[in-house]
Amino acid sequence: MAARIYQHVKSNMQSGRARTDRWVLEFEPAEPKRADPLTGWAGSGDTREQVRLGFPTLDAARAYAESQGLDFHVVPAPERRLKLQAYADNFR
Repeated sequence: MAARIYQHVKSNMQSGRARTDRWVLEFEPAEPKRADPLTGWAGSGDTREQVRLGFPTLDAARAYAESQGLDFHVVPAPERRLKLQAYADNFR
């Protein structure tokens, strides 16, 4: 079983950085999604895809994955880039 460990990032619609310090362990999809013949929605029979485990630190997430014998890789969080802009720039 393969898993990925990543850190939540702030979405563009958020102003604060709440819960961005948490680490998440998520399982890789075991089978591709296919269209349901009745509804046309995409889905699969893999229920592990619905499981997300949260951890306070990267070390805790790694320790859990190693204790469960999971193959995992860590996805590094993108660096934060600040776009400093003055209100007066709107009127130039």
